[in-house]
Amino acid sequence: MSDIPGRSAQPPQAGAAHVVTLRGELDLLAAPALRARLDMLTTGHRPDLVLDLRPVSFIDCTGLGVLCRVRNRVSARQGRLRLVTDSTSLRRVLRHTGMAGVFELLPCMPVGVAGPPATDTVDSVAL
Repeated sequence: MSDIPGRSAQPPQAGAAHVVTLRGELDLLAAPALRARLDMLTTGHRPDLVLDLRPVSFIDCTGLGVLCRVRNRVSARQGRLRLVTDSTSLRRVLRHTGMAGVFELLPCMPVGVAGPPATDTVDSVAL
């Protein structure tokens, strides 16, 4: 597992969506560092978080647990969480686990939210 680098050490400014691109495998090994990073990004009031899962090659139940945790944290703070994925296998996993309607799923990056400075890249596993 590699480091979890982030270009921004601070949560985004109010009203700005924070885009986090996840890469590699979201599994038992990646979960602790990913959980810590996403917890930091969801500490404020009304967080607006976009997780780009398109470069994710694998997700296990621990990775799903991290997604559920961040969803619960965002919801408790009256924020918004969007998952960007074009993966039919991830959508199938969400459907089979009963979580298909739990997340706001988008097939591509929403217009107007991609780009610096509110963007992080999180490499869960060195590719």
